[in-house]
Amino acid sequence: MSYRAAMWIVATGIIAAGLYLLRGPLTQFALALILWLAIDGLTRALDQRLSFLPRWVALPIALVLVLSGVALIGYVVVVNISSMAGDYSIYETRLNAMILQAHGLLGLAGDPPTMSNLLARLDPGRVASELGSGLRNIASDIVFILIYLGFLIPAASTMSPKLDAIFGQGEARNSARAVFARIRTSMERYLWVQTVVSLIITALTYITLVIVGLENALFWSFVIFFLNYIPTVGSIIAAVLTTAVALVQFDTLAPILTVAVGVSAWQFIIGNFLQPRMTGESLNLSAVVVLLALSIWGAIWGIAGAFLAAPLTVMIMIVLAQFPSTRWIAILLSADGKPTPHSDELSKSETQPD
Repeated sequence: MSYRAAMWIVATGIIAAGLYLLRGPLTQFALALILWLAIDGLTRALDQRLSFLPRWVALPIALVLVLSGVALIGYVVVVNISSMAGDYSIYETRLNAMILQAHGLLGLAGDPPTMSNLLARLDPGRVASELGSGLRNIASDIVFILIYLGFLIPAASTMSPKLDAIFGQGEARNSARAVFARIRTSMERYLWVQTVVSLIITALTYITLVIVGLENALFWSFVIFFLNYIPTVGSIIAAVLTTAVALVQFDTLAPILTVAVGVSAWQFIIGNFLQPRMTGESLNLSAVVVLLALSIWGAIWGIAGAFLAAPLTVMIMIVLAQFPSTRWIAILLSADGKPTPHSDELSKSETQPD
């Protein structure tokens, strides 16, 4: 038993080290895989709902829709960031006033600092270098994600014959088909639910921010849309971030409280009443496991790990549940102690192609 435990510890350490050292290409591939799942799910939905539409037509339609949506979000974010940069002098005045108020309330000695003084302490060359490096990394990541996606789409069609060659046509092949179907169904349902819920919260938040009069409301709504893909913590960050922006813009307390309460209320209502009904068993992770997965994947892969924490953990749970020696881990990770689908779900999965 001690030997097996030692082997588990060593294997876990090696896997964690590999995930960290190869975080660049692995995060790119994981994001490409998520995009492929979204495209594949939309393709099959179009194929089922529009029976007259052949798959070879539905696939490019789904590809264009998904990539156009991603490009539109990126365009809105870039345009609004440029607009905010042009209004920096207005924000600087308000931030200087806030610093002055905080300096007086704390009773600090000496003259209060200003934003110009604080920024002057930074090394402009280093900041410009880091910003340029970050932009190059983002551009490189986008290129590689699209390359991986381009290879994943044709590779998916050859996966079923490969599995037939590996497992044959017996019980092992049926079990493998059920596992892959379970993973794909869980991932696609999770992505669908998160996207729909995020769109609802984004729309309601945007209306609230426009009514209050928060500047660049569309940009902050899109930021909230992305943050909703981070379980639990994302909604808290969204409320804190928009409240901080309102604190910078408004001089009175009423609009600041309206923004804080409005954003938090939509997050709470949709997240606690609508989302659980839509999610069903697609996630099936314990709340503690979600927070732990968020911390671990975030530490290994950064922001990308935080976005991918829940789907990656679900995938790991389903795989671990297939082996007697690791099934106990999957049971601990699950919310209801049932990390695998019921028998009727398995039989349906076995009848579907990979």
